[in-house]
Amino acid sequence: MGAPYHQFCPVAKAMELLDERWTLLVVRELVCGAERFSEVRRGLPRMSPTLLSRRLHTLAAAGVVERHQRGEDVRYVLTAAGRELEPVVRALSVWGTRWVGELGDADLDPGLLVWSMHLAVARAQLPPGRTVLRVRFEGPPAAGDWWMLLSAEDVDLCDADPGFDADVELRTDLRTLTRVWRGDVPWQRALRSGAVRLSGPGPLRRALPSWFELPAWAGVPRPVPDRGAPDRGVPDRGVAPRR
Repeated sequence: MGAPYHQFCPVAKAMELLDERWTLLVVRELVCGAERFSEVRRGLPRMSPTLLSRRLHTLAAAGVVERHQRGEDVRYVLTAAGRELEPVVRALSVWGTRWVGELGDADLDPGLLVWSMHLAVARAQLPPGRTVLRVRFEGPPAAGDWWMLLSAEDVDLCDADPGFDADVELRTDLRTLTRVWRGDVPWQRALRSGAVRLSGPGPLRRALPSWFELPAWAGVPRPVPDRGAPDRGVPDRGVAPRR
């Protein structure tokens, strides 16, 4: 547990557990379906393994998660108390989308972005067989190339060439694709403007946006500031597209 506030208020007692650095983000990953240590790590690439281990131990001691082990397979499963945090995480994602300003360069992470995208593939929308998607980030910042091997049965993400020719290639910069994924810019607008460019057979290019389900918070309407009011740092991003 974190440092005590020495208050009887239940908000204070909850935050003694949840406001330690990374703790609520660990809960976010578990809420989103991660169970194995490696899966949580993929969603929190800048968190050290040692710290993640400590946070999971703390959450288990607090009754938020249970550690299940079968042989070498270890999973962390939310308890009833942990599942009750799901609406808290969802509400924070909505609030952060609506009220927190633009992203800084340090907030951009290609690995986290493509990991999130590959978890949200709408498999029913994929063409038959295997489709190889190559994502090419054009800097700055340098973000490298990534490959997704897509099929109705499985979705794999690779940060090195898997040895298959790409069926369709997506080229853009890291900030643009992040803004598309956050719902700040609709897919079609990014494609029409040339900020996102696709190459490959026409049917695959036209279908590609439908292969991914945007996060639920991407559809949260953003406030448009009153032009006559003082600027309070709220970006004018209009209304995001619905899922």
